[in-house]
This record gives sequence, structure tokens and C-alpha cells, in this order.
Amino acid sequence: MTTLLIGANGQLGSELRKAFRDHDLVPLTHTDLELTDPGQLREALNKSRPSLILNTAAYHRVDECEDYPDRAFAVNAIAVRDLALAAREVGAVLVHFSTDYVFDGRRRRPYKETDPPGPLSVYAASKLAGEYFIRATHERHFVIRTSGLYGIAGSSGKGGNFIETMLRLATAGKPIQVVGDQILTPTSAKELAGKVRQLVETGAYGLYHITNNGECSWFQFAAAIFEISGLRTKVSETTSLAFGARAIRPPYSVLDNANLRRLGLDDLRPWRDALRDYLEDRRSAKGLP
Repeated sequence: MTTLLIGANGQLGSELRKAFRDHDLVPLTHTDLELTDPGQLREALNKSRPSLILNTAAYHRVDECEDYPDRAFAVNAIAVRDLALAAREVGAVLVHFSTDYVFDGRRRRPYKETDPPGPLSVYAASKLAGEYFIRATHERHFVIRTSGLYGIAGSSGKGGNFIETMLRLATAGKPIQVVGDQILTPTSAKELAGKVRQLVETGAYGLYHITNNGECSWFQFAAAIFEISGLRTKVSETTSLAFGARAIRPPYSVLDNANLRRLGLDDLRPWRDALRDYLEDRRSAKGLP
């Protein structure tokens, strides 16, 4: 099967390359394809004629999106619509990734796929628009929402990920403050990629939440990073208001893998176990003791 992977060098793209390594994989980076150019997009699809498209590309600098809404919607919505149309034209299944930020976080129970979204930021609204375009345009799709994603490759568009940021600050001996009033589920890109591989083989198209299990605040996540790493780093808890980010984040965005559970596939591990494995993989990749 020919599989086109868009965003192949990102933290999720790098893990998807491993999960789909037995496919005839066509990996594309931003250098290879400008997703907002419909001509380039159709040329890439007509050239490879994929049966499956995995799209991890996004404009995900959440605060920056507030300043550049046109760019956010161009990448996260309009380009996604064009991709869905092109996928339909060549007869390819489309897998697209979205975010827990589509919810407003007002409730305190995990959000199911059937719960109504309520985006609070430009980024979230643009990602939700992309979801709607796919669902309205191309029947053979998987739209996957995830949360707090991290992977060994880091997030190329953000210059790392939360774990790497915390470890870098700890090494530098700088004071660390992390918000404690945003609750989520940190999710391993490695585990997400493996689950995506299982999911696409079911042919059960639709909207899915896929995260590791459990929940924590960003502050609790940071504390677990230092604890498991054996670092005696002092980290203090702050609030979203005090932190002063430009974009509003939902105070609670834990996802319920309800649709995955109906397929008997919700066996992702607790987030602390996945974090421990990530830190071990990181040590091996960097040749650390």
C-alpha cells in the first residue's frame, strides 16, 4: 500500500514513519510540499497515487495564531479542505490530527467525541474548522483528536516539546513556573502512532479521541518529569491568568477514548508509564547513562 505522510519529520510524523514502515511510504516535509498551495498538493497526490494519507502538518504555535489568524485558518482549515478534496479525487483514505483544545473545558469529566466543541482560541477554531471541512468533504476519513503530545523527534515547529523544555530549564538552573489550572492527558507520539496503525486497519471511519489514560495538570506533569528523571528541581505552581499567555486554553481538556473503546482498542497505557518509557528512550537516543 502506498502511504503519503505529510509532516514526516515532526514528532508524530517520525513515529508514524516507524509504525507504517512496511508500507510503500512517501514521506514529505514542508520543504517537499507547501500544503497551502493547491497546485503542489494535487501534483504530489497525482504523482504518488496513495491509498492512504497521513496528515500531521499544522500551524500549532497556539499564541502566535492569535496574531496571525489568516495564516492559522489557511493551514489548519482551508489547506485541510483542499487536501480532503484531493484525497477524494485519488480515492485515498485521509487521516488527520486535531486537538483537545476544540473544547472550552467548562465541564469536569472527560470529553467524548459526541460532546459539543467550544473553541476558545484562534488555533482551536481553525483546527475545528479543518475537522468540519474533512467531515463534510470526504467520507473515508479518520479525524483524530489528541492531547499534550510529545515525541523523541520534538515538535519542529515549536523547537522541542514540553518535556524537553522542562529538562532544559532544569539543566540551566532557572526558576520554573508551570500552570496548575489546566488539566489534560499527556500523550506519547509513539503510542499514538501505533494506535493509528491499528485504527486505520479497521476501516471504521470517523472521529476519534486517542490519548494515554489518566489526567494531570501541566504542573503535575512537570513534577513527574523531574521525579522520574531523578532531578531535584524546584518547580512552582502558577495560574493561567498569572502566566498571561495570549491564547486562552481550556481549563479541562481530558479526552475520553469512547469511539476507540467501542472497537476494543482503548488499551493505551497510563500517562506516567508512557512518560517513563519516553525518558528511557530519550536516554538511549542521546547515549546518556
